[in-house]
Amino acid sequence: MTHCDTKDFVQPGFTLTETAALQLLQSAVEKASELGIKATVAVVDPSGRLLAFVRMAGSFLVSSELAEKKACTAAGMGVDSAELESMLGSAKPRVLDGLVKARDFTVIGGGVPLYWNEMLVGGIGVSGGSEDEDIECAQAAARLICT
Repeated sequence: MTHCDTKDFVQPGFTLTETAALQLLQSAVEKASELGIKATVAVVDPSGRLLAFVRMAGSFLVSSELAEKKACTAAGMGVDSAELESMLGSAKPRVLDGLVKARDFTVIGGGVPLYWNEMLVGGIGVSGGSEDEDIECAQAAARLICT
């Protein structure tokens, strides 16, 4: 879980500012470029509403949907999307089936919740590389405001 202490990135109502959302996008894109991948990045507020989005030239079309799902999952569940698979390991098959069919839910890694003073303020999702690369990009961006 990533916790933020930077007051300039959170506005009343405990959601990210536009400045924060854009800086998160930029940070994730820089990490993706460093890794040599073409990523798509989505930043959402705590309710899963899209705040900012970027699709790098040459990224896969499906990455657009996946990045937003990863961000929504992280914000909605309050944990990294990659952690959910193990957390749901003992769930009944019908529960798993229902969750994976949900519109804004995925267990694919690359979604990271964003906390400020232990309050959820949003989520970031990255898609376009391997699962590990997506996680690395999302975590690098989260560290920008969560140090």
